[in-house]
Amino acid sequence: MKYILIFIYFTIFFISKTVLANNNENFNVWLNDFKLKAKQHGISQETIDNSLSNINLIPRVIELDRKQPEFTLTLNQYLNKVVSKNRIEKGIKKIRENWELLEEISNKYNVQPRYIVALWGIETDYGRISGGFPVIASLVTLSYDGRRSRYFTKELLNALKIIDDGHIDSNSMMGSWAGAMGQTQFMPSSFLSYAQDYNNDGKKDIWNSKDDALASAANYLAKLKWNNNETWGREVSVSEEFNIDPNLLTLKNEKSLLYWHKQGVKKLNGSDLPKNDLQASLIMIQSKNNYRYFIVYKNFKRILRWNTSNYFAIAVGKLSDAISIN
Repeated sequence: MKYILIFIYFTIFFISKTVLANNNENFNVWLNDFKLKAKQHGISQETIDNSLSNINLIPRVIELDRKQPEFTLTLNQYLNKVVSKNRIEKGIKKIRENWELLEEISNKYNVQPRYIVALWGIETDYGRISGGFPVIASLVTLSYDGRRSRYFTKELLNALKIIDDGHIDSNSMMGSWAGAMGQTQFMPSSFLSYAQDYNNDGKKDIWNSKDDALASAANYLAKLKWNNNETWGREVSVSEEFNIDPNLLTLKNEKSLLYWHKQGVKKLNGSDLPKNDLQASLIMIQSKNNYRYFIVYKNFKRILRWNTSNYFAIAVGKLSDAISIN
């Protein structure tokens, strides 16, 4: 029996070593092919060598990608977590501390300061938590893994371009396991589209420069045609007479506030909605055994372009309302 166990142990050991060797060999082939692709996309040899030499796959990244938890929080639980009393208090403090900068950015990009700070707060707790994974290694892992290889290969090329352009070096490019970076949690493609060098130091530094990070967030919304004269929406109540097919309560179904008023939609305090022609959608979100209703405007849809979750967009809106000091 003893010799059988020894035989099984060494068999497993040699099989594991063989699988690992094969994986390493396959990865090395893939990596060499990718380096050629990066060169063809205009990435300098220096950046390729500095960023991809001695690169290793990160098993934890694959684990997180494979085992993303199901979204089981109710809206109320999510809002209590994301728009906490502490985050609101910290947001008000951040607006006051940075008012001169925020006002300047707001005037340039036509985005209200409270939305800039709300996104900053929800994404990284005002720059406190921006991720501890090396972005290049994370994106290499996800690109090689194959599940969403095409998407992550593009983001990896974009990340190398950011390094090649001199905004940051590969060792300092840290972010989430999925490659979202800096105080704004931009993917590399978003960085290339929206990041700003607001302090004019020659680098778009969303990791360490608060000026660049906040201006980049504002620029993102501005490029989505943010309306500086409107809010995001509000939570509302419906009367007992409200009788609209739930299938019509979608973002695509825009009606005037006057129309929703006539259908029995009211503010949470029971007062009437403004009786005007401003176009809005009514959405309904189930929270355990009841429903919550929100009148939302076009700015809500623009927040959804940042993150496609209704929960996220509502949280940004509610935090922006809570930290407004105007």
